[in-house]
Amino acid sequence: MSRVPAVRLSGGLEVCRVLNGMWQVSGAHGSVDAHKAVEAMQAYVDAGLTTFDMADIYGPAEEIFGRFNSQCKSSGKDDAVQSLTKYVPRPEQMNRKVVEKALRRSMTRMQVDRVDCVQFHWWDYKDKRYLDALGHLADLQQEGLIQELALTNFDTQRLEEITSRGICISSNQVQYSLIDQRPAAKMEKFCLANNIQLLTYGTLAGGLLSERYLGKAEPHSRAELYTASLSKYKNMINYWGGWSLFQDLLVALETAARRHDCSVASVATRYVLDRPAVGGVIVGCRLGVAGAGQHISDSLRSCSPDLKLTAEDHAAIAAVTQRSRDLMALIGDCGDEYRS
Repeated sequence: MSRVPAVRLSGGLEVCRVLNGMWQVSGAHGSVDAHKAVEAMQAYVDAGLTTFDMADIYGPAEEIFGRFNSQCKSSGKDDAVQSLTKYVPRPEQMNRKVVEKALRRSMTRMQVDRVDCVQFHWWDYKDKRYLDALGHLADLQQEGLIQELALTNFDTQRLEEITSRGICISSNQVQYSLIDQRPAAKMEKFCLANNIQLLTYGTLAGGLLSERYLGKAEPHSRAELYTASLSKYKNMINYWGGWSLFQDLLVALETAARRHDCSVASVATRYVLDRPAVGGVIVGCRLGVAGAGQHISDSLRSCSPDLKLTAEDHAAIAAVTQRSRDLMALIGDCGDEYRS
């Protein structure tokens, strides 16, 4: 088995360029068998996909990781996996006690003595207490409880504000796909200049960027859009340009996929992996539900150095995407979709 390509964050942590996303165990994608979820994680690690992304608000995600991490330690593999979690507090007083309590709760759930990476999210920019929280997180990092301090869904303006205060940010997790290319408008340039990696989600549009939807009628019903991801990213397609344009994109991707003997998902992921400032792409792994692990081969193919998109591939994709709407004008910068 060849080694899965990795990227080194500014604090020294190496993470796989394709990360295993655990949003699917939050409950928004159907019921999850926690025991089976823990069991399913081994196939990813065996394949070399050892980096897991979760959050304190993703239901039992941290506990599921913790159980698996405990098994790894018991078998003598203390450094077998990398853990990235998110701290998503409700608006409240962000003093040291509150922030440290939340961090230690995550550490207990994950069964770690130090969190590899904490990605901080804040709902309301008008409430400047996010700066207090990040100051305390930076202190906890200095004290050895956190290796990498990162953000999730922060825009470029706030990213500049935070780093100008001397807070070292390793990465920012944002939505980035062939449908949503807002990071390229502003954030990419700032991240390149400040050694900040983009970790991207939504890159496969919840599964819509796949052969399964090529040539299919537009889904509308809840039965067709049966997960939170499908519903969310179908709305993004509506903003972007609609189902007919999306079909044109799938045709271009399927043509490229046949040329490279891979899947549409692999082409869509490779496209984003090749973008400037992108350190890694997060792909949901549907642990504990039917079909867990079935996309491991696609993930491995997408980050393989053997998969190189050609100028012809890029031209065909651009011929479609240049006909789409400007999401920066419609929605705003990265993360603005989560804020009024």
